[in-house]
Amino acid sequence: MNFKKILYLLLGTSLIYSCKNDTLLDLTPPTNLATNTYWNTVSDLQNYANRFYQMSSTGATGANILPQYNGFGSLGIYSVDENSDNMSPLSINSSNGSARLAGLLTVASNSGYADWNDIYTTNYFLANYSRVNAPLGSMAQYVGEAYFFRACLYFSGVRSYGALPWINKPLTTTDTALIYAPRLPRNVIIDSVIADLNNAIALLPTKTQGTAMRVYKEYAEGMKARVCLYEGTWEKYHGQAKDSFAVANSDGSQYLKMAAAAADSVINSHIFQLDNVGTYNGYFNLFNLTDYSNSKEVMFWRAYSQADGLVTYWQNYYHGGSGSTEDDGINKSLVDDYLCTDGKPIALSPLYRGDDSMDHVLANRDPRLGQTIFQYGDTVVTGAPNNAPDVIFTYPALLSGDPNTTGYQIKKGLNTDWGQDSHNGPGGTDGTIYMRYAEILLISAEAKAELGTITQNDIDNTINKLRDRVGMPHLLMTNIQTDPNWQFPNLSPIINEVRRERRIELACEGYRLDDLMRWAAGNLIVGYQPLGAKLNQFLTVIPNLVVGKNIYQNSNGYILPYATNSNMKNGYQFNVNRDYLMPISLTQIVVSNGKISQNPGWQ
Repeated sequence: MNFKKILYLLLGTSLIYSCKNDTLLDLTPPTNLATNTYWNTVSDLQNYANRFYQMSSTGATGANILPQYNGFGSLGIYSVDENSDNMSPLSINSSNGSARLAGLLTVASNSGYADWNDIYTTNYFLANYSRVNAPLGSMAQYVGEAYFFRACLYFSGVRSYGALPWINKPLTTTDTALIYAPRLPRNVIIDSVIADLNNAIALLPTKTQGTAMRVYKEYAEGMKARVCLYEGTWEKYHGQAKDSFAVANSDGSQYLKMAAAAADSVINSHIFQLDNVGTYNGYFNLFNLTDYSNSKEVMFWRAYSQADGLVTYWQNYYHGGSGSTEDDGINKSLVDDYLCTDGKPIALSPLYRGDDSMDHVLANRDPRLGQTIFQYGDTVVTGAPNNAPDVIFTYPALLSGDPNTTGYQIKKGLNTDWGQDSHNGPGGTDGTIYMRYAEILLISAEAKAELGTITQNDIDNTINKLRDRVGMPHLLMTNIQTDPNWQFPNLSPIINEVRRERRIELACEGYRLDDLMRWAAGNLIVGYQPLGAKLNQFLTVIPNLVVGKNIYQNSNGYILPYATNSNMKNGYQFNVNRDYLMPISLTQIVVSNGKISQNPGWQ
């Protein structure tokens, strides 16, 4: 949308909806924001700040700052990875992000840019909160929230578009210098994002002092760690590639140091720990709760309520079981990255039994694999009325209305409760997780590995704690064997293993595309042809499955999800000279009189 049109809209109409006294994140502020009548009490600030929890980002990922995922057609956070090499959606299109991998995006008049609408909302608050005659301490929570969410919005813009203007005040129609401001280098914007997060960290209460379901200090520190890891590795690896996305005269190390420090600050708070360590199905059971209030691991989340009508629909797709209509399949590439129970990769372990059957794939493997994908005999639905028997998984939904693409059908995020399926009731209420302590441990390990400072003690306090949850052998720096299938053979063994652990622990939670982009790893996408499970194992158990008619395989017998898609004849055609960033709207470029330049490679 034309920035100037947005500006007039914001100046001419109210930004905010009517206030409700709902709990959790379903909060909206009042309508009347007249400067001379509104900014009088701390309650005014609280009501306005409630809006921040509803804001959405127009970034390339399509993800909100605090997404609700309460529409049809999604598995919540567990289908976001369909925009990466972890999962294959049924179709390749821009809405699920796979068109970017395929190199099919084009510049349009409304391609996008930063979310100026919501940035205005935070700027307006920061420009007016001091009108309230109250001690800063009583306002600190809400001022800290404004800084936090503005940082998140700008970070989303940088991830999608790179360089941006930095606008930190509510604009008027006379502010033409800012309305048509040229883009500042991405690291300048990131420095401002970090400054906002530092302000938030200084103002927000700790988790133990704050109010449930509002952002707090350690969450802001976790966000700072996430931002700094992203930018640090982006600058390091795009700099090494010497491509058009590099930042001049920077190797990213200053951001990596800040990432490690912020992550360690969260760790050293001793507020958080991993849930379900050493318990049966502990990893799986982390992702199917309706209430995370008592979780030591989930740092921030969204609650749902059937009574308030804020519900989800993703259990619809799980509860179909073998007849599910969930098409997103997990790729063989991800499955192959899981270690065997001796701590060795499948290329080196004598415990690996091959891919001829699902039982063989899952045998002797990291338990997180069997807790992420369905296997024969898994319970799909429990608690149906009239003492109906539980629904048990038999085989993947390869011939349903929207067939599973790979035969590796996702189980992570399943709640077996019959009532969670909206076909059977008002809708699901499983919470949406926005940040886990596990991510903080992985950030600490990765930042230190990238800096070359990581020690065995660091690994024991991060990665090995994740492995302890599922009973996997510890990672030992002195005993890393060369995996011939490492995705990054030119990098150190420890970086390869840290990246593997991140991919496994955070699988299907929406991190993978960002990881590939910041690692300048487009080479993994160019020509990549997603594969699924061995097809032969399903031919005798799934009626009407016909090779070459309604399902396809490669010469080695693995399912080919996109065999009939002409755009995928030679695999994904990610353009490493263009697709690391999204195109900027033609309208935005035109109305700026050329001061806003297009991203590299886009015409």
